[in-house]
Amino acid sequence: MERENFSSRLGFILISAGCAIGLGNVWRFPFITGMYGGASFVLIYLFFLLILGLPIMVAEFSVGRASCRSAALSFDVLEPKGTKWHLYKYGAIAGNYILMMFYTTVAGWMLYYFYKMAVGSFAGLDAKGVGALFGGLLGDPLTMTFNMVLTVIICFGVCLLGLQAGVEKITKTMMLCLLMLMLALAANSMFLPGAEAGLKYYLYPDFSKAFDKGISEVIFAAMGQAFFTLSLGIGALAIFGSYIAKERSLTGEAVFITILDTAVALISGLIIFPACFSFGVKPDSGPNLLFVTLPNVFNAMPWGQFWGALFFLFMIFASYSTVIAVFENITACIRDLTGWSRSKTIYINIVLIILLSMPCVLGFNVLSHIQPLGPGSCILDLEDFFISNNLLPLGSLVYLLFCTQRYHSRNNPPVGHSGGIGSGVPDDQPRCPHSGYGQRFGSDYRRSLLRIPERGLVALQPQPVRGGILLLALDARREKGLRPDGLRRILLLQPQTFDLVRHPFLPGAEAQSGRRGLPFHSQRRE
Repeated sequence: MERENFSSRLGFILISAGCAIGLGNVWRFPFITGMYGGASFVLIYLFFLLILGLPIMVAEFSVGRASCRSAALSFDVLEPKGTKWHLYKYGAIAGNYILMMFYTTVAGWMLYYFYKMAVGSFAGLDAKGVGALFGGLLGDPLTMTFNMVLTVIICFGVCLLGLQAGVEKITKTMMLCLLMLMLALAANSMFLPGAEAGLKYYLYPDFSKAFDKGISEVIFAAMGQAFFTLSLGIGALAIFGSYIAKERSLTGEAVFITILDTAVALISGLIIFPACFSFGVKPDSGPNLLFVTLPNVFNAMPWGQFWGALFFLFMIFASYSTVIAVFENITACIRDLTGWSRSKTIYINIVLIILLSMPCVLGFNVLSHIQPLGPGSCILDLEDFFISNNLLPLGSLVYLLFCTQRYHSRNNPPVGHSGGIGSGVPDDQPRCPHSGYGQRFGSDYRRSLLRIPERGLVALQPQPVRGGILLLALDARREKGLRPDGLRRILLLQPQTFDLVRHPFLPGAEAQSGRRGLPFHSQRRE
């Protein structure tokens, strides 16, 4: 199966940022920033983003690039023999599915509200009427199902077009439009009458708020936001790491993505707080902020219908970019495990995601009596709890431990050094075109970087031959013979002292010189 790649560095950065940028940037970050002391909280948040979020992101990218696989097989490829790191693939895949079980429903709300705002359904409604409209949406399973299904079909449709023509091209366009919409909305909000009070509440360093709330609580909130804002721990970013070229610095790319994610979160506050304070509306948090508070603000604002429609279009781009990125990861995981085509994988997952999303949809109406986390909770809260409080932190810990674990023997370098995750893969595992090169295998072999599309293998020190690529193929771990069935594990090696040989998988391939070379069973020339 030929490995796809991004066509540009900008595409990779914007798609990875789109995966990280989501609803939490809009309905959580601005609220807790204002509540915990404005700029003083932002400084604490940025500190933890630097020491927690950034290293974990680099770890995910490292595993993805070194393995050239999704989370479904990345640990299988890289783990030392006899270890059990690969078992986490089930947690990573489950995390992606559970996230989409409720995220597609909320993204469907954005689609519904964009339509309602664009056609003027909020015109003339007071605060109570706006709240009743949101309550009516939650109580209508058919409307929510329709918008959820439409979201799933649209986003998987983008993935169906392929990595470059679909995911990269469309997500890149959405993210650029998202950034322009944000700047326009922020400029409009900051120049509203009375916006200064909102800006002061949001950005003025007020350490008294931090002391009032308790320093430990503020630190915990900053750590939590830094940890969860980047969608880490379930392999959602690792898949894009597998598309990073070896020339790119993993840390450099991670810094760009983190800056974009933080900028979107900060600008969201510049949209929300000046507008709320300008019209005397108390800012709320969570879904009520988006679906009750802000529609009331837009109702009171000149050209409110226009600005409201732009805001929910921005929210569609933010939520859909995350859904598309996670769908791409799900598609890659299932393809790695099954060998299915992209189209077959996507068609099956469209049906599967729709079915898995129905409990969340029905949890607000038909199944509202199910309150798994206590009175007032719903099925969405349970699914969010599994992801935010369990799989994301535990998964991030797995990636960090894996990338820092010295699993090589004392004669081999540790992970992150020569032959490790940071520059390639362990010496007993296959490499891919994006990994580092020039590594040594023992004292006789040199690695190289070319994939054999005909067999989905990796060629080492490839030489041009008539009819394909030829190289000696050995089991690098045992140094004896071929493993014809080991398409994921097998290494193709060229001993420095060997002549060119026939390639058994490509009958008829010969060296350009016409020499047949050594017999295939030859092991070493003394």
